[in-house]
Amino acid sequence: MDFNFFIGLIAATFRVATPLIYGTLGELFCERAGILNLGIEGTMFIGSFVGFAVADATGSLWLGVLAAVVSGMLGGLIMSLFAVRLGVNQHVSGLGTTLLLTGLSLFLFRVVYGIQRIQPAIKPFQALSPFDDLPVLGPIFQQYALTYIAILLIPLAWWVLYRTNFGLSIRSVGENPEAADAAGINVYRVRTIALMIGGGLMAVGGAFLSIGQLGSFTFGIISGRGWVCIALIIFANWLPSRVLWGALLFGLIEALQLRLQTTGLKLPYEAFLALPYIVTIIALAIAGRNATGPAAVLKPYKRE
Repeated sequence: MDFNFFIGLIAATFRVATPLIYGTLGELFCERAGILNLGIEGTMFIGSFVGFAVADATGSLWLGVLAAVVSGMLGGLIMSLFAVRLGVNQHVSGLGTTLLLTGLSLFLFRVVYGIQRIQPAIKPFQALSPFDDLPVLGPIFQQYALTYIAILLIPLAWWVLYRTNFGLSIRSVGENPEAADAAGINVYRVRTIALMIGGGLMAVGGAFLSIGQLGSFTFGIISGRGWVCIALIIFANWLPSRVLWGALLFGLIEALQLRLQTTGLKLPYEAFLALPYIVTIIALAIAGRNATGPAAVLKPYKRE
């Protein structure tokens, strides 16, 4: 392994971590408001499809991203209907949302593209090179625009949650919705808005995979990343500042296993594929011991 191997590994780590940052930040807003959103996998999936389909139809990748945001917000609205308004068990409503959005995406894909032997494709985002003249930073920071936006969203999410009245409302309804209601905060509205914000971020994470990296949409494009984001929330202890490190850890192991497969190691490829998830489970087990999430998560609220 030479120096270029490690430079490429670091660059790939940021790319792999990008959809996880979007998804984990989206889940962070949901859980800080007291809602465990297990619809994240389906939300990322429909964001991936809608972003690809709109980009393919219009020729604009940014319109695809915008359409993905809208689809994710609608997914959050569906989750809100069941978990917030109707008080349905959050596990059930989240899994139902994932099944609904996944099935709807697959159905619409068949309707729009039919059954084709050749997978439809578009030209994805091109990587930016702001430090192209620098020998080490140049290759590392040759990243997509959505990657830079994802990193900038972390301090923005921290500012919204901890330095604005809206963020205070989100944290209040996530800790004690009864007290928040008594203080004049509309619990239903705050939770609904948080779910829509979270859904929009999750969908961008899915769209990054289809129109940022691959330039195509496949049925296995998300590959469980939504469930990884839920684990990363616990690893980050529900703090925006730690979301980046959790996403980079998974991204590093994922990028490493892809490169190890090309080194000639005589191991079943399934062992390489499982490596990032094994590391995630270990990190979750270690960090989860002292994790303290919002007190009202999984507890439906009904105003008396």
